[in-house]
Amino acid sequence: MTMTKEKIGIACDHAGYQMKEFLVGYLDSKGFDVYDFGTDSEESVDYPDYAHPLADAIERGELPRGIALCGSGNGISMTLNKHQGIRAALCWTPELAALARQHNDANVCSLPARFIDNVTAAEIVDKFLSSEFEGGRHQRRVEKIPVPQE
Repeated sequence: MTMTKEKIGIACDHAGYQMKEFLVGYLDSKGFDVYDFGTDSEESVDYPDYAHPLADAIERGELPRGIALCGSGNGISMTLNKHQGIRAALCWTPELAALARQHNDANVCSLPARFIDNVTAAEIVDKFLSSEFEGGRHQRRVEKIPVPQE
């Protein structure tokens, strides 16, 4: 019997590169099949160039969730959240990651790479990946997030 690995996407800009590299190895060691959307160095780049392909893959159903990093976590989150099927949450503590999943059904965890260390990033990612959406009263709120189509 062949077990398939759980897939996860990851994307960053130059400010998140070192932490992304750490997290790719960390996730791989935990048995995830990691799809790395880049960037591939600390050379200055624009985070939308990496956020959009991650978001597209999640919206197409190729990946269930993702991790995104930039210096503050804000720019990459803003870009990801332009996609109607993405609910990216900026998380700088494990508790926020748990709530993002439990109450908001977040499908991308955005990390502020210049403001947390690798240990904290791993704790946040662990909590994000182990927490489940609670549904219930939160379901109707999540359903109201996408902009209504006219």
